[in-house]
Amino acid sequence: MAETGLDTKTARHDAILELVSAGPVTSQGQLRELLSERGFETAQATLSRDLAELQAVKVKTSSGASVYSVPDVNGVHTGSTLEGNARLARWCQDLLVSAQEAQNLLVLRTPSGAANLLGSAVDTSRLPGVLGTIAGDDTILLICDDDERARQTRDLLTKLAERGSSS
Repeated sequence: MAETGLDTKTARHDAILELVSAGPVTSQGQLRELLSERGFETAQATLSRDLAELQAVKVKTSSGASVYSVPDVNGVHTGSTLEGNARLARWCQDLLVSAQEAQNLLVLRTPSGAANLLGSAVDTSRLPGVLGTIAGDDTILLICDDDERARQTRDLLTKLAERGSSS
């Protein structure tokens, strides 16, 4: 599905955050190419400023590669995927009651008052193909880019929740 968005600084920052969170980005050149594929033609100086404003740093992965990482809303760097995944797993284990897909949508149920907490964990995990979330009191709507991604995301979240129930 094609993404239609504005070519603004805010939109560019959001794209950078998504790209850096989605997979390893090892250089500014690679990041510029990925941004270009999304319709953002960015000068080197602008990209350097963007990375500084987003507090991006280079971190070493377990394989020894240096990749860009940016802090999420909780201050945990996206390069620390273990921490982000651990947080999402913990909240799925504690809060996910059910997950049902309807085409490219997922409806997650939580105990009363817990939807925002789990929704925030999903948002900060930046799961591939999840375009956004809307949280109410006990229900979260996840909008995925296609039906298959909704199924994969449902499977992932329910596996994360089940891991906690067996311990």
